[in-house]
Amino acid sequence: VLKLADGDSAGIGRHPGAAPGASGETHQTVCKRLYRDPKILPCLHTFCSDCIAQLEPFSVSSRIQRDVPEGGKRDKPLEADRPAVTITVLCPDCDSEVDLPPSGHVGLSTDHLALDEVFVETLETDGPLGCDLCGEGGAGSRCEVCSVNLCEFCCQAHRRQKRTASHSIQALEELKACGRLVRPVLCTLHPGQELRLFCQPCDLPICLECAATLHRDHRCCPTRDVIDRHGDRIRELVNVHLRPRLERLEESLQKVEASQETLQARVEATASEVRAFARGYASAVEAHCLSLLRRLEELRVQRRNHLHLQGVQLQQALLDIRGSVEFAERLLSCGSDAEILSAKGVTLRRLTSLAERGYDPHPATVAPDDGSSISFMPREPAGEVEGYPVVGVINSKTVDVSRCTIEGEGLQEGTEGQLGHFTLVCRDSAGEQLARGGEHVLVSVVHTEKKNCKVETTVTDNSDGSYSVSYTPQQPGAYSVWVCVKAQHVKGSPFVLNVKRKFRRHRGTFHCCSFCSSGGAKEARCGCPGTMPGGFKGCGHGHKGHPGKPHWSCCGSTTEQSECLPQSVLAAVSPRSHLRTVEL
Repeated sequence: VLKLADGDSAGIGRHPGAAPGASGETHQTVCKRLYRDPKILPCLHTFCSDCIAQLEPFSVSSRIQRDVPEGGKRDKPLEADRPAVTITVLCPDCDSEVDLPPSGHVGLSTDHLALDEVFVETLETDGPLGCDLCGEGGAGSRCEVCSVNLCEFCCQAHRRQKRTASHSIQALEELKACGRLVRPVLCTLHPGQELRLFCQPCDLPICLECAATLHRDHRCCPTRDVIDRHGDRIRELVNVHLRPRLERLEESLQKVEASQETLQARVEATASEVRAFARGYASAVEAHCLSLLRRLEELRVQRRNHLHLQGVQLQQALLDIRGSVEFAERLLSCGSDAEILSAKGVTLRRLTSLAERGYDPHPATVAPDDGSSISFMPREPAGEVEGYPVVGVINSKTVDVSRCTIEGEGLQEGTEGQLGHFTLVCRDSAGEQLARGGEHVLVSVVHTEKKNCKVETTVTDNSDGSYSVSYTPQQPGAYSVWVCVKAQHVKGSPFVLNVKRKFRRHRGTFHCCSFCSSGGAKEARCGCPGTMPGGFKGCGHGHKGHPGKPHWSCCGSTTEQSECLPQSVLAAVSPRSHLRTVEL
């Protein structure tokens, strides 16, 4: 009889497979073979019992397992209490952490659907089957009630018997076409006994012998009486809760996948744009580089020609003057009086011409161009090349000291003890501001009368052709300000700086007397020479030394809009109003 009971290994090791049996496949993903004793993990993925046993434990935990007598309670611990080890493994399909029962993989539920599908697989791949009753003829039909394969003779006999005449018999070819069959589920404790009953207290399907022995005091009923209730519960969970969620998950997954495809397409398109931009920008940079190099070559030729012309002029002037000087010296040293007088006319005319109209460059104006004024400014905007903005310019401007300017009022006026500042702007021969710094700038501030009174200055290079100058004069008076660039005075240098005395503000109160302003306090003092009897330290109306009018309590000045008198003046006034001789 061909029956695949729990643990049957019929048809193993046939073909490499793909997916678990719970999804309608007959091969599992670990061993790639037909299922052998398929077991269902708590995550509802099916694997061979042997494959589950070979899984590496993910974690191991222990707890006390208490054995309670069947149908009753206990009042004290039993010796049967023992620690139960729970092994957690990772599902090979979904990587979920699942706990194995205390009995191990053997205690997992058997996937009977996988066994049915394995049987259908054997029907399709193993060829003709023998009759399960006589074992002689080839089976062509199958009784769905008895779950046996029948030859033609046994099939007719099965229909004639009264006990089996009502059984449903189908041809094996029809079963192959349907791909599904009904197979009895046998009890693992009592081989050959079909699980037809359901124990409600234990929540387990059992056979008749289990009901008569192990579950004799339990409420047991046929499986057909409880299948609707349990099936409806499963159906409710699937249709009401999980199926809508499944649809939402599938829809969301489709959106995510569509977004991934859109993202990938967008990234690739953007990457293409970036590469095209990089190629275009590289071409523009290369073109700009060639333009800068051509500009450098033009500057080199221009400066070289200028130096050559300057050299020719200097050489010609040198030859003219040297020849004339040598002739005149030879004439004076070797010629007689008559010879000197005879050549005097032409010699004087030549020497006079050279002295008055000859080329005589000032040393400050003759500065051989060594190219130090040529520089590359990599961060300076250079416009656009082929539609791309580029940076980097060749700067060839040189400073013209005569065109430099000074901005700011700090060059003409200042205040004692206060910070003054002005700005020097270096310009080229065209009057345009240089775009770079680095020039040698010297600023000196000296008192015109007190030569040893110098003011320390600070020059800050702004790296844009301008230089900020700051100073703090400590004494009033006139100062001379020298501003030099490359050891040459700029136009207008030296300048005259007038430093005014610092305005001294009053620190006291403008009052009539200290007695009134303080509310009669004896400790109140006043800067005027007035006194009061009775231990008062300040002044009072009609008393000795009172100015007779409102005055400042800090210095005694009777002018409200005025500077506070210095301490030297206050010290010159004695308590008896006698002036001491002081140097004001």
